[in-house]
Amino acid sequence: MDAPTSPAVANDPAALLAAAPHRPLFLAGTVAVLLTMTWWTLELASLRFGWARWPQPTVPPVWGHAVLIQYGLFPLFMFGFLMTTFPRWMDGPSVPPRRYLPVAGGVLGGYVLGTLGLLGMPALLKLGLVVMLAGYLVGVGTLAGVLAKAAERNKHGWSCLAAFGVGTLGLAAFITWLFDPGLPVALGWLAVKLGTFGFLLPVYFTVCHRMLPFFSKNLVAGYAMWRPAWSLPAAWALLLAHVLLDWAGLPQWLWLCDLPLAMVFALHALMWKPWRCLRPGLLAVLHIAFAWLPVAFVLFSVQDLALAFGGEHVLGLAPLHALAIGFFGSMLVAMVTRVTHGHSGRPLQMHPVPWLCFVLLQLVAFVRIRAELGGDRYLWLVIAGVGWLLAFLPWVLRSAWIYLTPRADGKPG
Repeated sequence: MDAPTSPAVANDPAALLAAAPHRPLFLAGTVAVLLTMTWWTLELASLRFGWARWPQPTVPPVWGHAVLIQYGLFPLFMFGFLMTTFPRWMDGPSVPPRRYLPVAGGVLGGYVLGTLGLLGMPALLKLGLVVMLAGYLVGVGTLAGVLAKAAERNKHGWSCLAAFGVGTLGLAAFITWLFDPGLPVALGWLAVKLGTFGFLLPVYFTVCHRMLPFFSKNLVAGYAMWRPAWSLPAAWALLLAHVLLDWAGLPQWLWLCDLPLAMVFALHALMWKPWRCLRPGLLAVLHIAFAWLPVAFVLFSVQDLALAFGGEHVLGLAPLHALAIGFFGSMLVAMVTRVTHGHSGRPLQMHPVPWLCFVLLQLVAFVRIRAELGGDRYLWLVIAGVGWLLAFLPWVLRSAWIYLTPRADGKPG
C-alpha cells in the first residue's frame, strides 16, 4: 500500500510539482495553451483592425505560430504523458525528477522566450528555440533510456520515440534556417510540415492506437480491443510520403497519401465502436475527439482531388485546422483530463469545467473552418482565437490547481 503524502510535501508546491512527471509538464503546458494563442489572436486582430504599432515578428507570422504551437505547446503535454506511461507500457524504470524537471523548464522557458521574440525581437526568438531544443534533447534522451532498459520494447514505445526524433530534427532544422538566412526558405517550410505530419500526428495516433481500445475495454462490458499491427507502419509511411511530396512541390499528388490515410483513420474510428462508448463522458470525449481525425483527412482529400483534377485550390486551411483544433486540441483536453483525474485520485468522470472546455472547443473548430469559406476571414479568425482562450481559461485554472495540490486520495505522486 502506498504511503500517504507527507505533510511537508503537501504544504510545499515545489515538492508537489516534482512528485510526478505529469505535474510540472502538464502545468507548463497549461501556461503554453494560453500564451501563444494570446499573441496569435492579437496578431490577427492587428491585421484585421489595422494596428500599425503592433510589433511584427521577423519570420512569417504563420510560421511563428505553427512552430511554437507544434514544437512548444503540444509537446509539453506529450512529454508529461510519455514520461508517466513509458515505464508502464514497457515495464521500464521510472523517470526521476532530475530528468523531467529540466525538460519542463527548458521547453517552457524556451517557449516563453520564443513567444516574446515574436514581438519583433529576433534574438529572443533564436535564444528561445535553442533553449527549447536543449529541453528536447534531455527529454528524448530520457525516453530513449527508458526504452533501452525496458523489459518489453513494444511498437508503441518505438513509434513515439521515433516521432520525437523527427520532432527534434524538425526543430533543429528551423533553428538552422533561422540562424542562416542564406539557406533555402524550403528548410523552414519543411520544419513546419514535419511538426504536423512527422511529429504530432504520429505521436497522437500511436497513443490513441494503444489507449482508446484499452480505456474502452476497461469501462465497457464485453468490449473487444482492436489494435491492428499493420496500421502504425502504414500511417507512418503515408505521413512521411505526404511530407516529402509537399516539400518537393507536388501537391497535386497528395491525394495518393491523404485518401488512404482517411480510410485508415475512418476504419479505426468505426472499429473502436464509439456508439458503445458514450458513457462515462470521459470515455465519450476520447472517441469524439478521434472522430475529427478521419474528418480532417476527408477534407484534405477533397482539397487534393480538386487540385489534382480541377486545378483549383479549395478549402484553404480548413483541413489543417480540423486536424489541429478539432483533433489535436480536443484530444489534448480529453486525454489530459483523463490522466489528470486518474493521477490525482479523482473519479474518472468529466467534471463540468472540462466539459465546458471540450464543447466550446468544438465550436472553435467549426468557426475556424468557417473562416476559410468566404466573408470577413480575419474577423472569423479573431473570433476563433478569442474562443480558444475563453474555452481553455477555466480548464487551465482548474488543472493548474490540481497540479499544485496533493492528490485527492492522499496517495503520493
